[in-house]
Amino acid sequence: MKKEKILTEFEVYDGVEELPEAVQTLMQEAKRARLKAYAPYSNFLVGAAISLENGVIVTGNNQENASYPSGLCAERTAIYAAGANYPGVKIRSIALTAGPRNVKNTLPVPPCGACRQAVAEYEQKQNHPIEIYFMAQEGKVCKVSSLLHLLPLAFDRNFLK
Repeated sequence: MKKEKILTEFEVYDGVEELPEAVQTLMQEAKRARLKAYAPYSNFLVGAAISLENGVIVTGNNQENASYPSGLCAERTAIYAAGANYPGVKIRSIALTAGPRNVKNTLPVPPCGACRQAVAEYEQKQNHPIEIYFMAQEGKVCKVSSLLHLLPLAFDRNFLK
C-alpha cells in the first residue's frame, strides 16, 4: 500500500475591490443574477456569470422546483446557456455569489459537486482551464485557476473508453 497526497491551492481576496477590473465586472453581473434567482423553497440565492473568450458575459441563477431534483443550479444554468448559444467559444472564467435570502453571510460558497462536474466537462471539452471566483453575498473572494483545484480526481470521458 502506498499513500498519496493531493494538494490544492487557491487565492483569497479580501473583497471584490481587490479583483482585476474585468473580474469585478463579472462578479457584479453574478450579484445581479443572484437577485433574480427563483428559490422559494430553500431561500438560498445563487448567481453566476461566465466570461467567454469573445467578450460575452452569460449569466445564470438557481431555479428551484417543488420536485427538488428538477431544479438547476446557477453555474449549470449559465454554463449550459453558454454552450447552447455560443458553441465552440471557450469559457475563460466564472464568478459565483451565493447565500441565504435576508441573512448576511461572508463565508465564500464554492460550486456544489454537480456543478463541479459540469465545469470539469467544459474544461475537458475546450482543453483549457476555467478560472472560478466564488464568494458569499459580500466579503472575501476565493479564486481557483482550474476546476481541478476543487475536484482533483475529476471523472471525465477517459474513464468511458
